[in-house]
Amino acid sequence: MISRKATIRNKLGLHARAASLFVKKAKGFASSIQVQKMTKTANGKSIMSMLMLEASLGTELELHVEGADEKEAILSLVECIELGFGEDE
Repeated sequence: MISRKATIRNKLGLHARAASLFVKKAKGFASSIQVQKMTKTANGKSIMSMLMLEASLGTELELHVEGADEKEAILSLVECIELGFGEDE
């Protein structure tokens, strides 16, 4: 298992569209993906679980990825978060 932190940089945070994009990317990997915000943990492949994190601008998330493609998965998902889910703001 590997872990890495990423900070929410987009203005609207982890709202429905951003969470949907993250989950779509996560589902493309075989690895198990858990996303943690302080004491809350979410399944990175479940949009409802991700929305329950209530992660806003500036929130630090910690990703825990385990599986055959964990290195590729964590790089892709951290990049997704740090690039603001492809949003301009």
